[in-house]
Amino acid sequence: MNGAESLLRTLVAGGVDVCFANPGTSEMHFVSAVDRVEGMRPVLGLFEGAVTGMADGYARMAERPAATLLHLGPGLANGLANLHNARRAASPIVNIVGDHATYHAQYDAPLASDIVGFARPVSGWVHSSTSAGSVAADGARAVQAARSAPGQIATLIVPADVAWLDAEQPADPLPAEGPSPVSTAAVTATVAALRNGKRTALLLRGAALRGDGLVAAGRIAAATGAQLFCDTFAPRLERGAGRVVVERLPYFAEQLVGTLAPFEQLVLVGSTAPVAFFAYPGKPSWCSPDGAVILHLAHPHEDGVGALGAVADSLGASGDGVAVAPLSLPDRPTGRFDQFTIGQVIARLLPEGAVVSDEAATSGLGPAIALATAAPHDVLSLTGGAIGQGLPLAAGAAVACPDRKVVCLHGDGGAMYTVQALWTMAREQLDVTTVIFANRSYGILNIELQRVGADSGPKALSMLDLGNPDLDWVALATGMGVEAVRVDSVDAFSDAFVSAMAQSGPRLIEAVL
Repeated sequence: MNGAESLLRTLVAGGVDVCFANPGTSEMHFVSAVDRVEGMRPVLGLFEGAVTGMADGYARMAERPAATLLHLGPGLANGLANLHNARRAASPIVNIVGDHATYHAQYDAPLASDIVGFARPVSGWVHSSTSAGSVAADGARAVQAARSAPGQIATLIVPADVAWLDAEQPADPLPAEGPSPVSTAAVTATVAALRNGKRTALLLRGAALRGDGLVAAGRIAAATGAQLFCDTFAPRLERGAGRVVVERLPYFAEQLVGTLAPFEQLVLVGSTAPVAFFAYPGKPSWCSPDGAVILHLAHPHEDGVGALGAVADSLGASGDGVAVAPLSLPDRPTGRFDQFTIGQVIARLLPEGAVVSDEAATSGLGPAIALATAAPHDVLSLTGGAIGQGLPLAAGAAVACPDRKVVCLHGDGGAMYTVQALWTMAREQLDVTTVIFANRSYGILNIELQRVGADSGPKALSMLDLGNPDLDWVALATGMGVEAVRVDSVDAFSDAFVSAMAQSGPRLIEAVL
């Protein structure tokens, strides 16, 4: 057994049984070990940004880490944008990053780099192994770190000789640190605030947005009149018919300020006080109401679900009158072909238990409105704002949940960042239907250009335009093995979406707007 095999066996023993990979020379002994170790599923991605995005989508739905296998510093650097998003989502991921052999480092070979320097900004735990005898133990610590509440990225750097030299044995799994109990004082203060008659909003994030946490929050809202909100881009939100209604905070700062202005108290549950996504001339960055009292019921590393339950019990909240979304499906729409009629088609046909990966950007409002009363589903959002996450996020979710339909809603500009994820969908036959909103523009940047007050002429506007030539999404998808169709009418989109929902496997619909 060499170091790579001991590490691989350690990962599998620790419950890490999927590896999203884009390996190179330094990782070949790890690649070779996959054939000798039962229980690890390798999933190849053709770009590291797709690899890390898939690991994020997997973690959000499986609620446990996958591994990534990345080639040296440049490979890790290619994946940093979606590791940034994963960090913001508190997704557990174990990065395995190859490095030059320890004795080769002195020669400053062309691919030598500061891997720790690349890894540290997106990682909660970073370590470089120094011997084949200890790499398995290092791997066990990496899994433990990734699994520790609320979830984080652990990056283990494995020099090539550490992988190929003889090792003794794999390491046993280590206990991960679960969510910390919330203090009695925090529960008591929150109960008192909810009873004082002041207008109160609960800002929810993490596990509080699904299952028992969402139910407990609904009980609190019904008993006290408090309003439930979540971040604009929550990592995972249970939504649709029968689910407790939670309002997503608006994206733009002035809308955010207006939404929260009536509230005198904000109770944070796994969340932080809301701020503007960017600074704008003459607009606020801090978006909480002036003078509002901010209470932390649960910090991100704490047991927000348990805390919500304790508050609900202390209030005597029986659950009567909890506001849940009704099942209300739109009729087949007619007329103008836009994001709103597209959203109505999707809501009408979305199967129960589906997963929606949403990076529709400026085309996302229509689907979001329509899906509020669709069949129950999960929504995964672009947590860190680094675009190009939607396609790989959908692929990773499909690997984690092979029995659930995944629908990816994506703007055409952002989808080009990680278009390689389509190839992985085809290779793995993942049940993902991708809808590309083809407006031939970086739509959000056209809006932002106006909002920051910058002047614009033809050269400036050309930097935000995706025409000349137009992207051919049917050709791009079919070239990577994904069945695709282009539509420009409501009827054609309805027919294409009906077909996609009736079949299994990857499909792409290019909606030309």
